[in-house]
Amino acid sequence: MGKFRKVFRRLRDPRADNASHDLLDVLFIALAAVLCGAEGPSDMERFGRSKELLLRGFLRLEHGIPSHDTFGRVFGILDPQAFEKAFRSFMAAFADFNRLDLSGVIAIDGKAPRGAYERGRSATPMHMVNVFAAEARMALASRKAPGRNEAAGALQVLGMLCLKRRTVTADALHCHRKFASVVLEGGGDYVLALKQNQSKMFAAVAQRFARAGTRSVAERLEPCTHDRREWRRATIIRDASFAATHNFPGVVALGRITSRRRSQGGRAERPAVHYYLLSKWMAAKTLLRVVRSHWGIENRLHWILDVVFGEDGSRTRKDNGPENLAILRRLALNILRAHPAPFSMRQKIKTAGWDDSFLLSMFSHMR
Repeated sequence: MGKFRKVFRRLRDPRADNASHDLLDVLFIALAAVLCGAEGPSDMERFGRSKELLLRGFLRLEHGIPSHDTFGRVFGILDPQAFEKAFRSFMAAFADFNRLDLSGVIAIDGKAPRGAYERGRSATPMHMVNVFAAEARMALASRKAPGRNEAAGALQVLGMLCLKRRTVTADALHCHRKFASVVLEGGGDYVLALKQNQSKMFAAVAQRFARAGTRSVAERLEPCTHDRREWRRATIIRDASFAATHNFPGVVALGRITSRRRSQGGRAERPAVHYYLLSKWMAAKTLLRVVRSHWGIENRLHWILDVVFGEDGSRTRKDNGPENLAILRRLALNILRAHPAPFSMRQKIKTAGWDDSFLLSMFSHMR
């Protein structure tokens, strides 16, 4: 609780000076509620009333538990950029206390909470850009994409991070010069997927691999999952001229991964070939690991947010509410994941709701 209080008390309270409930109390109850499975303001109020005796052990609660209207109003008017900055500060201290290594592969990808849309605009929900530390399996940052422009949102979120000793991975949407420049200026390296939307570069890379030359090669047969096996082969070629020829900053090597899947009892699928631009040389075996790590943002962040936290089903949609609650869910996910209990995320959430001692152990990880 001490670290949470120290970081989040710096947030400016956007309400009037005569607000009944302390902002820190509102934020802490909301976080504790999400740790126990709450999905919105009504759940937060219900949680607070059912756990009021426990919460009074370390919160003032001079005016009792806030109502669902108070929770909704606070998250609706709270500055999301300031809240996200506090989230990043808390995560830095949280990682240091729990000895989490947030370096290595940093994956960037967009996600749209499907229920966060205004009435009559279901085709254009809010779009968030997330940053995920693959090895630590922690959400590092998130930012609402301006005008649902994921590429612009990714540039904004990159500018908030220290990228030293980090390798940034992203899909083909972000394979452009500005993205590469921002990564390099931040002290990081990149591995960017290249597809045919960049037709000239794609053709040049494909032709480069068709020619003879020294290359690093590695193969891997992935463990059988979901009744299928996957064989992957990585090839890397040094290319000192690509950056100048195509005016793409920082490229020193080109990568290719060929994969083939086979379902149990079925025939092997046709090989799929993917190309990558690399700002540093790495062994082919390392490229296999880095590219595989990137998809942790889908499997270990986005999937968890939708299936376990119910993010897609949340209908909070007014003002800053959707963005602030999205940040709160990522904070709760990190705390749950760092807890050493040997069971699933879903079981941790249920146990926190049932067992006050387990919930208190969650709070102890927030020191």
